[in-house]
Amino acid sequence: MKKFRKVLDGLTTSSPASAGGSPSCGSAAGTPTAAPTPRELDVHETLLSEHFHICKTVRHGFPYQPTALAFDPVQKILAIGSRSGGVRILGRPGVDCYCQHESGAAVLQLQFLINEGALVSACADDTLHLWNLRQRRPAILHSLKFNRERITFCHLPFQSKWLYVGTERGNTHIVNVESFVLSGYVIMWNKAIELSTKTHPGPVVHLSDSPKDEGKLLIGFESGTIVMWDLRSKRADFRIYYDEAIHSVSWHHEGRQFMCSHSDGSLSMWNLRNTAKPFQVTFPHGKSQRDGRKESCKPILKVEYKTCRNSEPFVIFSGGLSYDKAGRRPTLTIMHGKAITVLEMDHPIVEFTVLCETPYLNEVQEPYAVVVLLEKDFIVVDLTQSNFPIFENPYPMDVHESPVTCTAYFADCPPDIIPVLYSIGAKHKKTGYSHKEWPVSGGTWTIGSQTYPEIIITGHADGSIKFWDATAITLQMLYKLKTSKVFEKPKGGEVGRSAELVEEDPYAVQMVSWCPQSRVFCVVGISAHVILYRFSKHDANTSITSLEVRLQCEMEDVISPSDTENTVCATDPGGHSPQPQPSSPRSNTPDSVRDSIPCLRVKDRVIRMPPGYQAELVVQLLWVDGEPPQQITSLDLNSAYGLLAVGNCNGLAVVDYLQKTVILCMSTVELYGSADPFQRLTRSPRKNRQSTSDFCMRGLSNFYSDSKKRIRTSYQSLTELSDNQVSLDLERSKSPTSVPYPSSLHNDPRGTAEPVSNLRASHYSPVFYLLDNGYASRRAMLQQLHGVTMYSHDEHHTTTYSWNERESRENSFSRSRSSSVSSIDRDTKEAVTTLQFAESYGRKLDTLPTPCLWVGTSLGLVLLVPMSIPMDEQERMEEPITVAPTGTVLMLKGSVLRFGFLDCSGGLIQSPYELWRDLNAPEDPERPRRRKLVNFSPCSSQETASDGHLAVVCSERQAKVFLMPSQACLYVHNITESSFVLRADVVGVSNSVCLACFCANGHIMILSLPSLRPLLDVNYLPLTDMRIARTFCFTNGGQALYLSSPTEIQRITYSQEMCDNLQEMLGELFTPTETPEAQNRGFLKGFFGGNAQTFDREELFGEAAAGKASRSLAQHIPGQGSVEGVRVAAGGVVGDLARARIALDERGQRLGELEERTALMMSSAETFSKHAHELMLKCKDKKWYQF
Repeated sequence: MKKFRKVLDGLTTSSPASAGGSPSCGSAAGTPTAAPTPRELDVHETLLSEHFHICKTVRHGFPYQPTALAFDPVQKILAIGSRSGGVRILGRPGVDCYCQHESGAAVLQLQFLINEGALVSACADDTLHLWNLRQRRPAILHSLKFNRERITFCHLPFQSKWLYVGTERGNTHIVNVESFVLSGYVIMWNKAIELSTKTHPGPVVHLSDSPKDEGKLLIGFESGTIVMWDLRSKRADFRIYYDEAIHSVSWHHEGRQFMCSHSDGSLSMWNLRNTAKPFQVTFPHGKSQRDGRKESCKPILKVEYKTCRNSEPFVIFSGGLSYDKAGRRPTLTIMHGKAITVLEMDHPIVEFTVLCETPYLNEVQEPYAVVVLLEKDFIVVDLTQSNFPIFENPYPMDVHESPVTCTAYFADCPPDIIPVLYSIGAKHKKTGYSHKEWPVSGGTWTIGSQTYPEIIITGHADGSIKFWDATAITLQMLYKLKTSKVFEKPKGGEVGRSAELVEEDPYAVQMVSWCPQSRVFCVVGISAHVILYRFSKHDANTSITSLEVRLQCEMEDVISPSDTENTVCATDPGGHSPQPQPSSPRSNTPDSVRDSIPCLRVKDRVIRMPPGYQAELVVQLLWVDGEPPQQITSLDLNSAYGLLAVGNCNGLAVVDYLQKTVILCMSTVELYGSADPFQRLTRSPRKNRQSTSDFCMRGLSNFYSDSKKRIRTSYQSLTELSDNQVSLDLERSKSPTSVPYPSSLHNDPRGTAEPVSNLRASHYSPVFYLLDNGYASRRAMLQQLHGVTMYSHDEHHTTTYSWNERESRENSFSRSRSSSVSSIDRDTKEAVTTLQFAESYGRKLDTLPTPCLWVGTSLGLVLLVPMSIPMDEQERMEEPITVAPTGTVLMLKGSVLRFGFLDCSGGLIQSPYELWRDLNAPEDPERPRRRKLVNFSPCSSQETASDGHLAVVCSERQAKVFLMPSQACLYVHNITESSFVLRADVVGVSNSVCLACFCANGHIMILSLPSLRPLLDVNYLPLTDMRIARTFCFTNGGQALYLSSPTEIQRITYSQEMCDNLQEMLGELFTPTETPEAQNRGFLKGFFGGNAQTFDREELFGEAAAGKASRSLAQHIPGQGSVEGVRVAAGGVVGDLARARIALDERGQRLGELEERTALMMSSAETFSKHAHELMLKCKDKKWYQF
């Protein structure tokens, strides 16, 4: 039993107010300190540093900005390359692997070593990489860096170890994929073309060996030149000079003819017997003009020519539309005999490949599907049916259907919630898919031994919510909810207030709160609205209750600095207005007239709600005196209490969603009462009311017009700037107080207006653009969000931040501790940054816990609001709830982010909740529906009630543990001084509890509870990505997730146990499969058509025949997956294990090669024995003189 005493020997005790006065600097933490308390706590902490390790687990979603596609027809796995250097390898559902090139260079082309468990990638930095796919986490075995030439095209023949590499200069090099050594055999461009040719043929755009003879290589140059190169004789068999540029070439399987696609939208057919001119030229989408010529069309970027045994061949190509059809969507054209089918795509086509029954190019291909990779989607078309239906995609490729604006992660959910959500969501699935099985079926995957129900919730810019089953590192959509259906659509001639506030996405989701046990779900939208949903298995015809809350500062509360009295902002005396307000004005209503109206109009009629989540209540903040409502910054709901709390930079509102009333609506200052710890600065009132409308929320419409609309439905607007990662070294060199702010909105005559175009645009939802511009702290972000200045309470001094015009475009994640004094003309507001309902002690003298609301603010203060809630079900629906703010104040450095509650033995106290009941189910007289509450009291018995509980409070810079009800600070830990915490959660790991933090400088930190000992501090992200900052969230079980790109969700684990079990959970990419045998060509075909099997590439390209290539041409780099890479890597146990594993893999490969050689030797020996025996029988009766 490990004891943490309140008075530690040899350690200077300090009070909570001075515990963190001078912490040690750096991104890591300071030393936890202890304060004296009247008794000891016996807490057995089991977590150690050995229990934690950061590791990426799996990546879900569509590969962002795809560039390349490849398919292994034997293993039936698919690879997709991206512009950022990522490679996604997909097989059957559950087999999903992500690899990343360290250089980050775009992937130009991918080539599988068919049925060999390897993949070659060519990148934009002119480097070839060989990936080993025979391990669950693929690794690079070899790399080859070209120094003098740029790679444009690669081709690897089936069952060959020699890779043809075409370059921008028009040369063709040959690489041994086993050793990744360049052969001395080179096809120079000036030898490939005729000497009389005066112009350069351009880069190599195509390479392929002839299906008829593997010793013949077809080289296509961009200019339109085509050369058939005889590899044996090292000369050209024929040359074709065509007028139009070539984009791709595809062979007929017999090898007598091939098809080319051109830049004018034409397809040309060539016969090897007569290469003087094409025997057929077609413009599939071109119309005949008056002079008889076909009109020119857009380029055909790729063509595939595939033959069938029992039908006409398929000709499949992308592009080729006529120019006169402007605005037409990208198309894939399928020509089957005389039938032409044009498939319109929603997005541009990046690449496509046809899936065939055989991997041999000299056999009838029998195509059965075509995989189409689009810029933002991935589809597979069934070619075996005449209407060409698409397959239902088993992968979660539609995460980005609407841009993701928020995420939530729930581990260890109730086991019945996933089947229920799936059964409801399955009723709304699309139909018309192909009935055949998904063709990408390679690899193997089994559910690991350690699995528990996990759910991921994503909120989107169009107001939709998606529930995903994330159990066992998979992802499958369960249920989709559209919040926009709650509101009336704006009429055609009426733009409406919502459109003026958020022109394109008035329903964008800012945050969600979900109680899995009671299935109560809450959504916060960008238009200052909250929607509460209840789950039901039955449809219902009901109306939605709308509550409208007036939560806004009054203009008269801003005071002059010359006044000597302290005055603070107060809410409107009217408090709240639960009753419906007057109807909304039209968009041309002046701001000065707008008062007591919401941003959106809730449907006021009875509507039919299908089974699933059904809207019950909408809470909307109102306009006040021409000022729009400020966005909601915090939310919490509790199903046991039946309460919902929302906060913003004006104050706090608490709603009783059972009685549909607002029970509290106050400014933060009013919650303090006489316990306000601040000496508030006084301000002069503004002369112009209109200016405050610019600063309070900045009118959203003003903010949007000046910052180019931070939230848009379109894909580009969300992703355009979000991929730029910000270097911390660069950020730290900038001014610590710089905050991007449109100077045109400043009400300062001394400032000089800067053009809006100079401001950095951002495309996130305003509640999440907190980090778009790299602010000095979370408080500075809230300043930018709400257009106000806030105080920072750093224990004993108060700091205000100024808006510096000159530095308004700079970004910084560091913050100076010096005070700024130029904020005279700014409003002072304190935002509510976090809320949590809990059973706690609202006063120091309380002996029993009562329902309380913990309120954290942007100034680092914690307020406790005790409540009196009737326990009887009937009284709860009739009697009012009493709320009595006590003025209890706890202090921390930086904005408060998270609360957590522990019992006196260190166990996590869950919030009380109500068990789910279906309110729309038919009444059963024998079993009436009653509320069943589950309460987790801090004390297990009445006798130990005086023990109280522990409260964990984490801010952006500091964590503290308080003993309740005495409010004594037991432990203090200064998390960071050089950065600030973005996300903090109290989570359960390995049957214990810890505090997980993610900082703006990319560090992930784990602190023990309650002692706040540092257990882990890892610089996970060397560059801070803004999207990661706004979507990062921790959950129980040692897991976390974030949006790694606009289309992908990255899941990670910080648990050593899960890292150890990860290999078991991942799928196998490679499964031993016999390569299908080649068809017997027959005597006549073999005699007249030539025999391609006699070609030996080793004789031509090996070092003995071709010599060594120039060392300056390419540089071999051993990969991390090879023995050489392991020797270079750091030693230790991990290095030894990696070395042993790779040595074992290579030993297995050598044994396999040895087995093959042994089999060949045995076959040769048997042949020799047979011939020797025949010779013996022939000669045994002959005399010596007869020879």
